[in-house]
Amino acid sequence: MSAIELLEIPEVWTLTPERRQDDRGWFSETFKKQDFPAAARDVEFVQDNQSASASRGTLRGLHFQIPPMAQAKLVRVLKGSILDVVVDIRKSSPTFARHVTLELSASSGKQIFVPEGFAHGFVTLEPHTEVFYKVSGYYSGDHERGLLWCDPDLSIDWKLPREAAIVSQRDRAHPCLRDLPVYFR
Repeated sequence: MSAIELLEIPEVWTLTPERRQDDRGWFSETFKKQDFPAAARDVEFVQDNQSASASRGTLRGLHFQIPPMAQAKLVRVLKGSILDVVVDIRKSSPTFARHVTLELSASSGKQIFVPEGFAHGFVTLEPHTEVFYKVSGYYSGDHERGLLWCDPDLSIDWKLPREAAIVSQRDRAHPCLRDLPVYFR
């Protein structure tokens, strides 16, 4: 049975699948829909994504897709560790503009569920980190958007100096939340 932990933003939660250990190592059922909280059991994952980052301090995000191609995500680390960040961008939400951060690692097996209407990103805490995530919508370049990772109004503590972050040009060009159109109500 997986352990569920609700985070400060109620729609964002973690899932830690049980690991059965023996002298060979361990076995885990990493995705089992029946273990999800009832409110998330109708999420249908349609695509799996994986990223590999060579260096510590590689920052990816903050990304999301807009309707009708919005995506929920279930994120886990296969190798290494990350600081995962989820920002509520639903304009009418009581938690609008708030974020949660959580350390995820291959050794812990903990996963984070990111619903539609949230921007998501992470920074690698170790070199040679691999991240795997299930998404509920297919990738669509026409619907892909982003939020500036270092938006001063969000005050996200990425656990590294700003100048040490390895960030793509695309991710450096995303708008701040105050300049973001309303995509999610």
